[in-house]
Amino acid sequence: MNKEIISTDQAPHAIGTYSQAVKVGNTVYFSGQIPIIAETMVLIEGDIAEQVRQIFRNLTAVATAAGGTLDDFVKVNVFLTDLSNFEIVNEVMTEFFSVPYPARAAVGVSALPKGAQVEVDGVMSLDQ
Repeated sequence: MNKEIISTDQAPHAIGTYSQAVKVGNTVYFSGQIPIIAETMVLIEGDIAEQVRQIFRNLTAVATAAGGTLDDFVKVNVFLTDLSNFEIVNEVMTEFFSVPYPARAAVGVSALPKGAQVEVDGVMSLDQ
């Protein structure tokens, strides 16, 4: 297996024992992103919509470093500490993704790193 570690300073560096993303063949596996600003490594201030926007800006930066865009995502997983924010996530996703949308799961969790309210990971497929 030939795996390539994807890393960019345009997204928050890993705060644990993981890589921002790993590419194997034409598939890129993204680690979860929380709404951290890369330059300061602190959570963005603002409502849940702004937090979700920050996450998708971070994922965009990692996707670019891997040679793709959010349009190349085939699967997205959303983790929310409050599932009542599900509709807000849907609204914000339309700002970053176009039809056809990737497959997605949304899961309620009790807590996330650094007290974040939302985390998103995903899988991207690139044409060879």
